[in-house]
Amino acid sequence: MSMLVLVRHGQARAFQADPDRLSETGRRQARALGRYWVKHGVGFDAVFHGSLRRQRESCLAVAEVYRRAGADFPQPQELPGLDEYRVQDMLEALAPRLAETDNAFAPLWRAWLKGRETPERNKYFQRMFEAVMQRWIAGTLGAEGIEPWAAFRGRVLGELKAIFSSQGGGRRVAAFSSGGPIAVAVQTALQAPEAAALELNWRIRNASLTTLLFSGRRLSLDGFNALPHLAERPDLVTFR
Repeated sequence: MSMLVLVRHGQARAFQADPDRLSETGRRQARALGRYWVKHGVGFDAVFHGSLRRQRESCLAVAEVYRRAGADFPQPQELPGLDEYRVQDMLEALAPRLAETDNAFAPLWRAWLKGRETPERNKYFQRMFEAVMQRWIAGTLGAEGIEPWAAFRGRVLGELKAIFSSQGGGRRVAAFSSGGPIAVAVQTALQAPEAAALELNWRIRNASLTTLLFSGRRLSLDGFNALPHLAERPDLVTFR
């Protein structure tokens, strides 16, 4: 069987003007992954990343570690189907409208607006965004220009199937992506309900490794959300 290692990008600059780039912590996470792989002699037959800057920067940081160590690392290929759903667009288009029509959601939205400049902003954001995502996945919330859940899941699976079909047997492949696509891959491998992808998404840590085994039409989960490269650096473990 062949192996696909899905890597979530390192920590990005959330809540800042230019969020689609790695923070310094994110760069350290990616370099730690590169050093771990080089130390253990991990090689790949092919490497992919999405088109988002944080995904590409994570991949290139790992590649640079290999280069400096004199180790081989395949030329990365860009696959836009591995991109995350557009969080900012969803918030701007969906959340305010939902706050006007859903009495249960309105307090979460107000709490986020009030708390987004405080040290507890992650807590307020998570509560509010989970509610938006639940309705998005259920298909009860959408807007023009916002990719529906079914379309998002379809493009991710389409890209993964292309990876699976293009690789021969016994190959090792790495793909740098984001929490949403990785959650879709795991949910599909487990044949779990689609709503399970949401719960999986929230648990996927920055720069973590999720491993799938594939052969023909067979797809199996071999490892989820692992951080062996940060075992001695708990200060670098982050979710957002």
